[in-house]
Amino acid sequence: MAAPRARPAAVAFILLAVVLDSLAFGIVVPVLPKLIEQFQHGNTALAAKTYGVFATAWALMQFLFSPLLGVLSDQHGRRRVLLISLTGLGLDYVLMALAPNLAWLFVGRVLSGITAATYATAAAYIADITPPEKRAASFGYVGAAWGLGFVVGPALGGLLGSVDPRLPFWAAAALTLANACYGWMVLPESLPVELRTRFSWMRANPLGALILIRARKGLAGLCTMQVLRRLAHYSLPSVFVLYASYRYGWDLMRIGLTLAFIGVCTAIVQGILVGPAVRRLGERRAALVGLACETISYATYALAPSGALFLCAIPFGAAAGLYGAAADSLLSKRVSVSEQGQLQGAVASLMGLVGLIGPGLFTFSFARAISPAAGHAVTLPGAPFLVAALMTAASLSIALKVARPLPAVVV
Repeated sequence: MAAPRARPAAVAFILLAVVLDSLAFGIVVPVLPKLIEQFQHGNTALAAKTYGVFATAWALMQFLFSPLLGVLSDQHGRRRVLLISLTGLGLDYVLMALAPNLAWLFVGRVLSGITAATYATAAAYIADITPPEKRAASFGYVGAAWGLGFVVGPALGGLLGSVDPRLPFWAAAALTLANACYGWMVLPESLPVELRTRFSWMRANPLGALILIRARKGLAGLCTMQVLRRLAHYSLPSVFVLYASYRYGWDLMRIGLTLAFIGVCTAIVQGILVGPAVRRLGERRAALVGLACETISYATYALAPSGALFLCAIPFGAAAGLYGAAADSLLSKRVSVSEQGQLQGAVASLMGLVGLIGPGLFTFSFARAISPAAGHAVTLPGAPFLVAALMTAASLSIALKVARPLPAVVV
Protein backbone atom coordinates (compact mmCIF):
# COMPACT_ATOMS: atom_id res chain seq x y z
CA MET A 1 0.00 0.00 0.00
CA ALA A 2 1.33 3.42 -0.94
CA ALA A 3 1.92 6.19 1.55
CA PRO A 4 -0.74 8.86 2.01
CA ARG A 5 -0.40 12.00 -0.06
CA ALA A 6 1.17 15.09 1.48
CA ARG A 7 -1.18 17.44 3.31
CA PRO A 8 -0.01 21.07 3.14
CA ALA A 9 -0.94 21.79 6.77
CA ALA A 10 0.98 18.76 8.01
CA VAL A 11 4.06 19.60 5.94
CA ALA A 12 3.90 23.20 7.14
CA PHE A 13 3.82 22.12 10.79
CA ILE A 14 6.74 19.71 10.36
CA LEU A 15 8.80 22.43 8.71
CA LEU A 16 7.85 24.88 11.48
CA ALA A 17 8.75 22.28 14.09
CA VAL A 18 12.17 21.80 12.53
CA VAL A 19 12.70 25.59 12.31
CA LEU A 20 11.86 26.09 15.98
CA ASP A 21 13.84 23.06 17.08
CA SER A 22 16.93 24.19 15.16
CA LEU A 23 16.44 27.71 16.48
CA ALA A 24 16.49 26.35 20.04
CA PHE A 25 19.49 24.16 19.25
CA GLY A 26 21.33 27.03 17.56
CA ILE A 27 20.81 29.34 20.52
CA VAL A 28 22.80 26.93 22.71
CA VAL A 29 25.65 26.17 20.27
CA PRO A 30 27.76 29.33 20.87
CA VAL A 31 27.51 29.21 24.65
CA LEU A 32 27.78 25.55 25.70
CA PRO A 33 31.55 25.26 25.05
CA LYS A 34 32.16 28.61 26.70
CA LEU A 35 30.04 27.62 29.72
CA ILE A 36 32.11 24.46 30.05
CA GLU A 37 35.24 26.62 29.77
CA GLN A 38 33.94 28.82 32.63
CA PHE A 39 33.38 25.76 34.82
CA GLN A 40 37.02 24.83 34.10
CA HIS A 41 38.46 28.24 34.93
CA GLY A 42 39.20 29.36 31.36
CA ASN A 43 41.39 26.39 30.35
CA THR A 44 40.63 26.15 26.59
CA ALA A 45 42.46 22.86 25.94
CA LEU A 46 40.75 21.18 28.92
CA ALA A 47 37.39 22.62 27.84
CA ALA A 48 37.88 21.14 24.35
CA LYS A 49 38.47 17.70 25.85
CA THR A 50 35.47 18.03 28.17
CA TYR A 51 33.22 19.21 25.36
CA GLY A 52 34.32 16.12 23.43
CA VAL A 53 33.22 13.94 26.35
CA PHE A 54 29.85 15.74 26.45
CA ALA A 55 29.33 15.22 22.73
CA THR A 56 30.35 11.57 22.97
CA ALA A 57 27.83 10.95 25.75
CA TRP A 58 25.11 12.61 23.66
CA ALA A 59 26.00 10.38 20.71
CA LEU A 60 25.97 7.24 22.88
CA MET A 61 22.40 8.00 23.93
CA GLN A 62 21.48 8.50 20.27
CA PHE A 63 23.05 5.14 19.40
CA LEU A 64 21.16 3.31 22.15
CA PHE A 65 17.77 5.00 21.90
CA SER A 66 17.28 6.04 18.25
CA PRO A 67 16.31 2.52 17.06
CA LEU A 68 13.82 2.25 19.92
CA LEU A 69 12.18 5.55 19.02
CA GLY A 70 12.13 4.62 15.34
CA VAL A 71 10.41 1.30 15.94
CA LEU A 72 7.97 2.91 18.38
CA SER A 73 7.05 5.42 15.66
CA ASP A 74 6.40 2.50 13.28
CA GLN A 75 4.07 0.97 15.88
CA HIS A 76 2.37 4.01 17.45
CA GLY A 77 2.78 6.62 14.71
CA ARG A 78 5.14 9.54 14.22
CA ARG A 79 3.06 12.15 16.03
CA ARG A 80 3.31 10.73 19.52
CA VAL A 81 7.04 10.01 19.36
CA LEU A 82 7.81 13.43 17.88
CA LEU A 83 5.84 15.37 20.47
CA ILE A 84 7.06 13.38 23.49
CA SER A 85 10.63 13.91 22.27
CA LEU A 86 10.07 17.65 21.93
CA THR A 87 8.56 17.89 25.41
CA GLY A 88 11.47 15.99 26.95
CA LEU A 89 13.99 18.13 25.11
CA GLY A 90 12.38 21.34 26.36
CA LEU A 91 12.52 20.14 29.96
CA ASP A 92 16.13 19.17 29.43
CA TYR A 93 17.01 22.73 28.44
CA VAL A 94 15.48 23.86 31.74
CA LEU A 95 17.72 21.42 33.59
CA MET A 96 20.83 22.75 31.82
CA ALA A 97 19.79 26.34 32.51
CA LEU A 98 19.69 25.52 36.23
CA ALA A 99 22.83 23.31 36.28
CA PRO A 100 24.99 24.42 39.25
CA ASN A 101 28.07 22.54 38.10
CA LEU A 102 29.62 20.52 35.29
CA ALA A 103 28.09 17.24 36.50
CA TRP A 104 24.52 18.52 36.21
CA LEU A 105 25.30 20.03 32.82
CA PHE A 106 26.52 16.60 31.76
CA VAL A 107 23.28 14.97 32.95
CA GLY A 108 21.40 17.46 30.81
CA ARG A 109 23.37 16.49 27.71
CA VAL A 110 22.71 12.80 28.37
CA LEU A 111 18.96 13.42 28.59
CA SER A 112 19.00 15.53 25.43
CA GLY A 113 20.69 12.66 23.61
CA ILE A 114 17.74 10.44 24.53
CA THR A 115 15.02 12.90 23.59
CA ALA A 116 16.53 14.64 20.54
CA ALA A 117 14.73 12.58 17.90
CA THR A 118 13.00 15.47 16.19
CA TYR A 119 14.88 15.50 12.89
CA ALA A 120 14.80 11.71 12.34
CA THR A 121 11.10 11.47 13.18
CA ALA A 122 10.35 14.49 10.97
CA ALA A 123 12.20 12.78 8.12
CA ALA A 124 10.08 9.64 8.58
CA TYR A 125 6.96 11.82 8.65
CA ILE A 126 7.96 13.49 5.37
CA ALA A 127 8.70 10.09 3.80
CA ASP A 128 5.22 8.91 4.87
CA ILE A 129 3.39 11.68 3.05
CA THR A 130 5.64 12.41 0.06
CA PRO A 131 5.75 10.41 -3.22
CA PRO A 132 9.19 8.82 -3.84
CA GLU A 133 9.92 11.01 -6.87
CA LYS A 134 9.49 14.20 -4.78
CA ARG A 135 11.39 13.14 -1.65
CA ALA A 136 14.74 14.74 -2.50
CA ALA A 137 13.08 18.16 -2.77
CA SER A 138 11.05 17.52 0.40
CA PHE A 139 14.13 16.49 2.35
CA GLY A 140 15.74 19.64 1.00
CA TYR A 141 12.91 21.70 2.51
CA VAL A 142 13.47 19.98 5.86
CA GLY A 143 17.17 20.82 5.62
CA ALA A 144 16.31 24.39 4.67
CA ALA A 145 13.99 24.65 7.67
CA TRP A 146 16.84 23.52 9.90
CA GLY A 147 19.14 26.06 8.26
CA LEU A 148 16.57 28.84 8.64
CA GLY A 149 16.34 28.21 12.37
CA PHE A 150 20.11 28.20 12.50
CA VAL A 151 20.22 31.64 10.87
CA VAL A 152 18.64 33.28 13.91
CA GLY A 153 19.57 30.80 16.65
CA PRO A 154 23.36 31.22 16.93
CA ALA A 155 23.18 35.00 16.54
CA LEU A 156 20.50 35.16 19.23
CA GLY A 157 22.50 32.75 21.38
CA GLY A 158 25.60 34.92 21.06
CA LEU A 159 23.59 38.01 21.96
CA LEU A 160 21.85 36.40 24.95
CA GLY A 161 25.05 34.66 26.04
CA SER A 162 26.87 37.98 26.21
CA VAL A 163 24.28 39.02 28.82
CA ASP A 164 24.22 35.73 30.77
CA PRO A 165 25.58 32.32 29.64
CA ARG A 166 22.44 30.61 31.00
CA LEU A 167 19.93 32.85 29.29
CA PRO A 168 20.14 31.00 25.94
CA PHE A 169 19.12 27.75 27.65
CA TRP A 170 15.97 29.39 29.01
CA ALA A 171 15.17 30.75 25.55
CA ALA A 172 15.71 27.31 24.01
CA ALA A 173 13.43 25.71 26.62
CA ALA A 174 10.66 28.22 25.96
CA LEU A 175 10.80 27.74 22.19
CA THR A 176 10.90 23.94 22.37
CA LEU A 177 8.07 23.61 24.88
CA ALA A 178 5.92 26.11 22.97
CA ASN A 179 6.54 24.08 19.82
CA ALA A 180 5.53 20.87 21.60
CA CYS A 181 2.33 22.43 22.98
CA TYR A 182 1.36 23.66 19.54
CA GLY A 183 2.00 20.22 18.08
CA TRP A 184 -0.17 18.47 20.67
CA MET A 185 -3.04 20.66 19.50
CA VAL A 186 -2.72 20.60 15.70
CA LEU A 187 -0.36 17.93 14.32
CA PRO A 188 -2.14 15.08 12.47
CA GLU A 189 -0.77 11.53 12.29
CA SER A 190 1.07 10.56 9.10
CA LEU A 191 1.20 6.76 9.39
CA PRO A 192 -2.16 4.96 8.92
CA VAL A 193 -2.98 2.17 11.36
CA GLU A 194 -3.00 -0.45 8.61
CA LEU A 195 0.61 0.39 7.68
CA ARG A 196 1.99 0.11 11.22
CA THR A 197 4.15 -2.76 12.44
CA ARG A 198 4.26 -4.58 15.75
CA PHE A 199 6.95 -3.71 18.26
CA SER A 200 9.95 -6.01 18.36
CA TRP A 201 12.98 -5.75 20.60
CA MET A 202 15.01 -7.36 17.82
CA ARG A 203 14.30 -4.35 15.62
CA ALA A 204 14.45 -1.83 18.48
CA ASN A 205 17.98 -2.52 19.77
CA PRO A 206 20.98 -0.95 18.01
CA LEU A 207 22.42 -4.19 16.61
CA GLY A 208 19.05 -5.60 15.57
CA ALA A 209 18.10 -2.38 13.83
CA LEU A 210 21.17 -2.67 11.61
CA ILE A 211 19.81 -5.94 10.20
CA LEU A 212 17.54 -3.85 8.00
CA ILE A 213 20.59 -2.20 6.46
CA ARG A 214 22.03 -5.53 5.43
CA ALA A 215 18.69 -6.89 4.27
CA ARG A 216 17.94 -4.21 1.68
CA LYS A 217 19.90 -3.94 -1.55
CA GLY A 218 22.21 -0.93 -1.69
CA LEU A 219 21.68 0.23 1.90
CA ALA A 220 25.04 -0.99 3.24
CA GLY A 221 27.07 0.97 0.69
CA LEU A 222 24.97 4.10 1.12
CA CYS A 223 25.30 3.89 4.90
CA THR A 224 29.09 3.50 4.66
CA MET A 225 29.15 6.67 2.58
CA GLN A 226 26.94 8.38 5.17
CA VAL A 227 29.11 7.26 8.08
CA LEU A 228 32.30 8.80 6.65
CA ARG A 229 30.56 12.02 5.71
CA ARG A 230 28.83 12.28 9.10
CA LEU A 231 32.10 11.61 10.91
CA ALA A 232 33.67 14.53 9.05
CA HIS A 233 30.65 16.70 9.82
CA TYR A 234 31.40 16.47 13.56
CA SER A 235 34.52 18.58 13.07
CA LEU A 236 32.65 21.88 12.77
CA PRO A 237 30.25 21.65 15.76
CA SER A 238 32.95 20.03 17.90
CA VAL A 239 35.73 22.57 17.55
CA PHE A 240 34.50 25.65 15.67
CA VAL A 241 33.65 27.80 18.70
CA LEU A 242 36.97 27.15 20.40
CA TYR A 243 38.89 27.16 17.09
CA ALA A 244 37.53 30.54 15.98
CA SER A 245 38.18 32.05 19.39
CA TYR A 246 41.72 30.62 19.57
CA ARG A 247 42.90 31.21 16.00
CA TYR A 248 41.04 34.36 14.97
CA GLY A 249 40.25 35.94 18.34
CA TRP A 250 36.50 36.04 17.66
CA ASP A 251 34.07 36.81 20.49
CA LEU A 252 30.68 35.12 21.04
CA MET A 253 28.85 37.69 18.95
CA ARG A 254 31.08 37.18 15.91
CA ILE A 255 30.94 33.41 16.36
CA GLY A 256 27.15 33.55 16.55
CA LEU A 257 26.95 35.70 13.40
CA THR A 258 29.22 33.29 11.55
CA LEU A 259 27.01 30.37 12.51
CA ALA A 260 24.05 32.42 11.32
CA PHE A 261 25.83 32.97 7.99
CA ILE A 262 26.27 29.20 7.73
CA GLY A 263 22.55 28.87 8.34
CA VAL A 264 21.71 31.41 5.62
CA CYS A 265 23.86 29.63 3.06
CA THR A 266 22.42 26.25 4.07
CA ALA A 267 18.84 27.51 3.82
CA ILE A 268 19.48 28.94 0.35
CA VAL A 269 21.01 25.71 -0.93
CA GLN A 270 18.48 23.33 0.57
CA GLY A 271 15.37 25.47 0.21
CA ILE A 272 16.01 26.87 -3.27
CA LEU A 273 18.75 24.95 -5.08
CA VAL A 274 18.25 21.31 -4.08
CA GLY A 275 15.03 20.68 -6.02
CA PRO A 276 16.23 22.15 -9.34
CA ALA A 277 19.72 20.65 -8.92
CA VAL A 278 18.41 17.14 -8.30
CA ARG A 279 16.02 17.41 -11.24
CA ARG A 280 18.81 18.59 -13.52
CA LEU A 281 21.70 16.47 -12.24
CA GLY A 282 19.91 13.46 -10.78
CA GLU A 283 20.35 12.24 -7.21
CA ARG A 284 23.71 10.58 -7.85
CA ARG A 285 25.47 13.56 -9.42
CA ALA A 286 23.93 15.96 -6.92
CA ALA A 287 25.40 13.86 -4.12
CA LEU A 288 28.83 13.84 -5.79
CA VAL A 289 28.85 17.62 -6.29
CA GLY A 290 27.86 18.14 -2.65
CA LEU A 291 30.67 15.92 -1.36
CA ALA A 292 33.26 17.59 -3.60
CA CYS A 293 32.25 21.05 -2.36
CA GLU A 294 32.34 19.89 1.25
CA THR A 295 35.86 18.53 0.83
CA ILE A 296 37.00 21.91 -0.51
CA SER A 297 35.38 23.72 2.41
CA TYR A 298 37.04 21.60 5.11
CA ALA A 299 40.47 21.97 3.52
CA THR A 300 40.00 25.74 3.40
CA TYR A 301 38.78 25.88 7.02
CA ALA A 302 41.96 24.09 8.06
CA LEU A 303 44.41 26.24 6.16
CA ALA A 304 42.73 29.68 6.19
CA PRO A 305 45.21 32.13 7.76
CA SER A 306 42.48 34.71 8.36
CA GLY A 307 38.87 34.79 9.41
CA ALA A 308 37.92 36.40 6.08
CA LEU A 309 39.19 33.42 4.10
CA PHE A 310 37.41 31.07 6.50
CA LEU A 311 34.16 32.90 5.72
CA CYS A 312 34.77 32.51 1.97
CA ALA A 313 34.72 28.71 2.35
CA ILE A 314 31.31 28.62 4.03
CA PRO A 315 29.26 28.65 0.77
CA PHE A 316 31.18 25.57 -0.38
CA GLY A 317 30.30 23.84 2.89
CA ALA A 318 26.65 24.80 2.44
CA ALA A 319 26.66 23.21 -1.02
CA ALA A 320 27.01 19.88 0.80
CA GLY A 321 23.23 20.22 1.23
CA LEU A 322 22.96 18.85 -2.32
CA TYR A 323 24.47 15.65 -0.98
CA GLY A 324 22.32 15.43 2.14
CA ALA A 325 18.93 15.70 0.46
CA ALA A 326 19.90 13.36 -2.40
CA ALA A 327 21.35 10.76 -0.03
CA ASP A 328 18.29 10.86 2.24
CA SER A 329 16.08 10.30 -0.77
CA LEU A 330 18.20 7.40 -2.03
CA LEU A 331 18.03 5.77 1.40
CA SER A 332 14.28 6.23 1.86
CA LYS A 333 13.54 4.51 -1.44
CA ARG A 334 15.20 1.29 -0.29
CA VAL A 335 12.46 0.45 2.25
CA SER A 336 8.68 0.28 2.43
CA VAL A 337 6.33 2.82 4.03
CA SER A 338 5.96 0.71 7.18
CA GLU A 339 9.75 0.54 7.62
CA GLN A 340 10.55 4.25 7.35
CA GLY A 341 10.70 4.67 11.13
CA GLN A 342 12.95 1.63 11.50
CA LEU A 343 15.20 2.94 8.73
CA GLN A 344 15.45 6.40 10.28
CA GLY A 345 16.10 4.81 13.68
CA ALA A 346 18.79 2.54 12.26
CA VAL A 347 20.48 5.42 10.42
CA ALA A 348 20.24 7.64 13.51
CA SER A 349 21.75 4.81 15.56
CA LEU A 350 24.63 4.55 13.11
CA MET A 351 25.09 8.30 13.31
CA GLY A 352 25.06 7.99 17.09
CA LEU A 353 27.79 5.35 16.85
CA VAL A 354 29.77 7.72 14.64
CA GLY A 355 29.14 10.39 17.24
CA LEU A 356 30.93 8.27 19.83
CA ILE A 357 34.08 8.68 17.77
CA GLY A 358 33.73 12.04 16.03
CA PRO A 359 33.55 14.62 18.82
CA GLY A 360 36.38 13.06 20.80
CA LEU A 361 38.50 12.61 17.68
CA PHE A 362 38.20 16.26 16.67
CA THR A 363 38.28 17.91 20.09
CA PHE A 364 41.22 15.86 21.31
CA SER A 365 43.12 16.41 18.05
CA PHE A 366 42.46 20.15 18.38
CA ALA A 367 43.59 20.12 22.01
CA ARG A 368 46.76 18.26 21.10
CA ALA A 369 47.47 20.54 18.14
CA ILE A 370 47.39 23.68 20.31
CA SER A 371 48.85 22.27 23.52
CA PRO A 372 52.41 23.39 24.35
CA ALA A 373 52.86 20.08 26.16
CA ALA A 374 52.65 18.28 22.80
CA GLY A 375 56.17 19.48 22.04
CA HIS A 376 55.39 20.63 18.50
CA ALA A 377 57.65 23.19 16.89
CA VAL A 378 54.71 24.40 14.78
CA THR A 379 51.10 24.22 15.92
CA LEU A 380 48.35 23.35 13.44
CA PRO A 381 44.98 24.29 14.98
CA GLY A 382 43.26 23.44 11.68
CA ALA A 383 44.27 19.76 11.96
CA PRO A 384 40.69 18.58 12.74
CA PHE A 385 39.43 20.09 9.49
CA LEU A 386 42.19 18.45 7.48
CA VAL A 387 41.09 15.09 8.87
CA ALA A 388 37.50 15.95 7.93
CA ALA A 389 38.56 16.77 4.36
CA LEU A 390 40.18 13.35 4.02
CA MET A 391 36.99 11.70 5.26
CA THR A 392 34.69 13.50 2.83
CA ALA A 393 37.11 12.68 0.01
CA ALA A 394 36.85 9.00 1.00
CA SER A 395 33.05 9.29 1.08
CA LEU A 396 33.16 10.81 -2.41
CA SER A 397 35.17 7.87 -3.73
CA ILE A 398 32.60 5.43 -2.30
CA ALA A 399 29.69 7.49 -3.64
CA LEU A 400 31.07 7.10 -7.16
CA LYS A 401 30.26 3.38 -6.85
CA VAL A 402 27.16 3.15 -4.65
CA ALA A 403 25.09 6.33 -5.06
CA ARG A 404 22.89 4.96 -7.80
CA PRO A 405 19.07 5.15 -7.70
CA LEU A 406 17.03 1.93 -7.55
CA PRO A 407 13.24 1.48 -7.96
CA ALA A 408 11.45 2.69 -4.81
CA VAL A 409 9.93 0.15 -2.40
CA VAL A 410 6.33 1.20 -1.74
CA VAL A 411 4.70 -1.80 -0.06
